[in-house]
Amino acid sequence: MQALQSLLVALTFPPALSVALLIVAALFALIRWRRIAMATAVLAIAWSALLAIPSVSDWVRGRLESRYPPVDESTLPQADAIVVLGGATHFYWLERQNVTAYDLENSRLAAGARAWLEGKAPVIVLSGGGDNGGNEAASEARIMEHAIQRLGVPQDALLLETKSRNTRDNARYTAQIAREHGFDRILLVTSSLHMTRAVIEFRKAGVEITPVPVPESGKRERWTQRWLPSGRALWRSGRAIKEMGAIVMSRLRN
Repeated sequence: MQALQSLLVALTFPPALSVALLIVAALFALIRWRRIAMATAVLAIAWSALLAIPSVSDWVRGRLESRYPPVDESTLPQADAIVVLGGATHFYWLERQNVTAYDLENSRLAAGARAWLEGKAPVIVLSGGGDNGGNEAASEARIMEHAIQRLGVPQDALLLETKSRNTRDNARYTAQIAREHGFDRILLVTSSLHMTRAVIEFRKAGVEITPVPVPESGKRERWTQRWLPSGRALWRSGRAIKEMGAIVMSRLRN
């Protein structure tokens, strides 16, 4: 079962599915089903080519992102804690001088910092272990801890959850922290793309949350930014498709 699930996850990346379809096309050709082989090969190439177009990628991602559009942190309700889910281990903006939380529209950490600076909760929980071999110092949460302090959040306002390896773990371990500290109301910060699955898992874990979605993409003003195929757009399409599959699994799982 685990092997099948790993295979299905791998096939959510468009080039992987294209390669699999080309192999199938070759098998059809070997048994002289030429028309079916040709159609399968065309489909294999078209699948990745289409999803590599930024506008198409944005449309695919938009099916999820539109469910949880970004919010102004100043309009959020009061809560006991802000939970920021990990999603990166490198923050390019750390190299910038005089950066503030209000400069970073697409950053989860910045959204959490803005909510804290607006006085919406006294504590920020940074949740993320990642694939770090059990090394807490290399966990997403520890890396986020150092980064968010650059945005004006002091260390004594932070709690770390360093054991999680996926969204289900984020919810489970954060729920434990919430019970230990008496947090009843939580502002949940993650990307708009990821928010649907995060909400499912946190509510299954018994956590009362208010979503704080963060956009991931900027504006595309030039036609080349919208229509010229790119590897980045292909990766973003694959991530959205993988997220859709993960949402289905989250809903089916008890």
